[in-house]
Amino acid sequence: MCRQVFGFRMAMIVLSAPAALLNAAPGLGARLVGAAVVVTFMVSYVLFRDWERFGPLLLRHPSLLAADTLFGSLLLISAGPDTTLAYVSVCTPLLAGLVYSWRGAACFASLQSLILLLVHATLKAGPHAPVAEALLLPGLCVIAGAMGSTLRNLMLRFGAATQALTSVQARLAATEAVSAERARLARDMHDSVAKTLHGVALAADALATTAAAENPDPARVREQAELVSRSARRAAAESRELLTDLRRHQPDDTSFWQELSHRTADFTRRTGLQVHTAVSPAALPPLPPALARPVLAIATEALENAHRHASATRVDVRATVDGRLLRLTIHDDGTGLPPGTCLEELRDAGHFGLLGMVERAAQAGARIRIGKGSHERGTEVRLDIPLSATPTTETE
Repeated sequence: MCRQVFGFRMAMIVLSAPAALLNAAPGLGARLVGAAVVVTFMVSYVLFRDWERFGPLLLRHPSLLAADTLFGSLLLISAGPDTTLAYVSVCTPLLAGLVYSWRGAACFASLQSLILLLVHATLKAGPHAPVAEALLLPGLCVIAGAMGSTLRNLMLRFGAATQALTSVQARLAATEAVSAERARLARDMHDSVAKTLHGVALAADALATTAAAENPDPARVREQAELVSRSARRAAAESRELLTDLRRHQPDDTSFWQELSHRTADFTRRTGLQVHTAVSPAALPPLPPALARPVLAIATEALENAHRHASATRVDVRATVDGRLLRLTIHDDGTGLPPGTCLEELRDAGHFGLLGMVERAAQAGARIRIGKGSHERGTEVRLDIPLSATPTTETE
């Protein structure tokens, strides 16, 4: 706003400079007026162009504005109070109010009003000089000073409110980031360590039952002990993977399609459930790591659900490009979802698998559909990933 005041000053000085030079006395008077025109115009131009650089100097030294006011009075005396230069004088108390608050506004409004009254009394002395004309510009100076002080207070309050709003937004963003990270950790633990530890508990219970029999079968005991050992090592490996993921700063270079193939092969080895894949990596676009991680987690959760809950005998994994969508479908021939299944009921019952899939799809900016699809039985998880991200999520 101070820059705009100096821009207005420059325009008024340019308009009134010819009148000031024509009315100046030849010789030394014309030189003084010309010097005053150059100085006041250049000061206004410098402050208009580099206010951020020179504004603090004016703020620290009010005497500079007082000197500028005196230079302007030379032009005012030469040009006369009836020219456009008289309105430049109104800028001084306005600027003082913006820069120095109400004390500076009162001081410079009084100084400028006194100069205007003296100029008017000197140049228009006479018994018929109208009093209202003499008081017009000084009154405008007082009003301009009050306006500048008021605008300064409003801007300071607006700046404080903006700073407070920025601080609140930063705290909200931090809170949301913490909540999102907690939700991600909950999903990761549910998809890995929690399930594996549940398997360890079941295997340990079976081992205890076998060992407590009257004639325990050593081969059976050994087999179940090895199962407990393998499950425990797997839980430890998954825990290390979670910790490594928390400390990871750079994404993995492994291709999404290679990782998907590795996970399906590992799933078949662990469960004995056959997974038939129809994926051609050469015909499919690569996925960036930020998108590959939630999609892999969804695929892994769909496979585990088919094994643990659906009593499936076959799982089909298919990936195709449909227009501007990359479509990944995972279908099993199991029992399917119970009728009327909804996310709220699953959340209340403590089942977070499907909820985690929906949250991960939203994180990836994809659309997920969970149901029978076009099949007569089983469950189909269909993930539509926009090639140009469109963050929408849908469940059925």
